[in-house]
Amino acid sequence: MALGDYLAGEIALDQADGLLSRREAIRRLGLLGLSTAAASSLLAACASEPSTPPPPPTGPAAPGQAGYDVAASFARTTPVSYPGPAGTITGGYAVAAAPRGALLVIHENTGLTNHIKAVTGRLAGDGYTALAPDLLSRSGGTAAVPDATAALAAAPEADLIADLQSSVEELGRRNPGVPLGVIGFCFGGGLLWRLLEAGAPTLRAAVPFYGPAPQSPNFTGTRAAVLGIFAALDKRVDAGIQPLDQALAAAGVAHEMVVIPGVDHAFFNDTGARFSLPGATQAYQQAMTWFDQHLR
Repeated sequence: MALGDYLAGEIALDQADGLLSRREAIRRLGLLGLSTAAASSLLAACASEPSTPPPPPTGPAAPGQAGYDVAASFARTTPVSYPGPAGTITGGYAVAAAPRGALLVIHENTGLTNHIKAVTGRLAGDGYTALAPDLLSRSGGTAAVPDATAALAAAPEADLIADLQSSVEELGRRNPGVPLGVIGFCFGGGLLWRLLEAGAPTLRAAVPFYGPAPQSPNFTGTRAAVLGIFAALDKRVDAGIQPLDQALAAAGVAHEMVVIPGVDHAFFNDTGARFSLPGATQAYQQAMTWFDQHLR
């Protein structure tokens, strides 16, 4: 699935689920380059598709409701900047007291949000130093753009991957001798798959959360052990599980695909309407177990 198509689908499904008004959805789709007619057709198609209703929202979550101390985790993450291929990359960085590994954290299509900064700090609190680059750094950062989704859709995929590769190098430079891994969410999960395709020889483990599969995936350039996490109600992204599984097997990459029952796309985000505490807890525990096993 092309990332631009994925982002357009995200907007259309949010509108179908009642998370966006039709007017706002058409505005956002217009920023992605769709005409009003094309946007209307996409919204109509998503609204007419039979689907399982999303689970009742249990978010946004306050500290404690998310299953961890959000405020303390957010405070653990500090601003950072470092050289990138086209200027300075900014982001959030959290250092573990006794790191078992170091993780790159790839954010969603909403950019480097406070939620992602809290997740970065949570990982550090659980033993993994973590770096979350702002993939809108070339445009001045997430806070500087009027619409993060549109800005990310307009960014050349090659630029996004180059910034991620520089971020992996920076993570290794700051953590010499420490095994490296990567975790990504939604759009960031899709970029994670593409980073592995592009070649990521220093990464030893990867956990993409419900990220859209590339077209004809090929993972011969990586040796990272992959745990793919998906949502049972997320049929659009789940359609990519089989091609991903086959491509990982063909490349001889250690991997496992996990589908969390009863949850929908973005169930891990405790600031969103689809947040599921049981699902998020299960997925996080499985991700930590995976990193513990493969980052040694």
